[in-house]
Amino acid sequence: MLFFGTGKGGDKSGKEKLTLKDVAELIWKKECQRIVVMVGAGLSTPSGIPDFRSPGSGLYSNLQQYNIPYPEAIFELHYFFHNPKPFFMLSKELYPGNYRPNYAHYFLRLLFDKGLLLRLYTQNIDGLERVAGIPPDKLVEAHGTFATATCTVCRRSYPGEDFRGDVMAEKIPKCPVCTGIVKPDIVFFGEELPHRFFLHVTDFPMADLLFIIGTSLEVEPFASLAGAVRSSVPRVLINRDLVGPFAYQPQQNDVAELGDVISGVERVVEFLGWKEELQELIKKEKEKLDAKDK
Repeated sequence: MLFFGTGKGGDKSGKEKLTLKDVAELIWKKECQRIVVMVGAGLSTPSGIPDFRSPGSGLYSNLQQYNIPYPEAIFELHYFFHNPKPFFMLSKELYPGNYRPNYAHYFLRLLFDKGLLLRLYTQNIDGLERVAGIPPDKLVEAHGTFATATCTVCRRSYPGEDFRGDVMAEKIPKCPVCTGIVKPDIVFFGEELPHRFFLHVTDFPMADLLFIIGTSLEVEPFASLAGAVRSSVPRVLINRDLVGPFAYQPQQNDVAELGDVISGVERVVEFLGWKEELQELIKKEKEKLDAKDK
């Protein structure tokens, strides 16, 4: 049985279940200093970006406007080469610069600022972790990124920003060298995950705390990482629903904070006593982004 909330609970062994407050105390006492974080679309929906699978509001439910045979086609290579336009129409919507990080992104930035973030594994392709100020070497963008792009013919690599103008103008980006289609480095179905993904082989055994935020834990191999930390390591799920091993194989040190993701992160911040510090960081970063947009 999982224990929810912040009071004490127990199981058949008589051991007390870990709570969110306990986890905050472990961070405070510096007993958890190598934090790995896994995030999914639920991290970015408060920024206005739709997730993929929510009935009615998710991206897959609203792809009929792109005139594709079935929703997943938009991320399939053979369809992309047949008709790249739908993917670039979607890219125009998702391209970095259209949305801003939210409270939860800046919580992760604060973990980095305090030297506590070992690595952040994200399923998101919106780049908001980078915008929030988390450096690329701390990120594993498991499903790819718009930050870089590759010619599908000559395989030359380019900064994604070089083609932003084309994408916004609804033009198919072309390689200036060979005129091949330039595809952002987003992982399509059947493509290999980025090499950086395999950092998990060393990161997860080293981790002393795992946060899992806003993900359905349905897409492999990302989902299986939730079980890659040592069994003694606390795992904290901040999510709308119980998912993955939290639902079917909970452990003694699991904590599930269910409901709105931002509210869950706010509770963590409150227990850590970081509320004012985080608000100051958000204010400073918002001013930077405002200045950049002018």
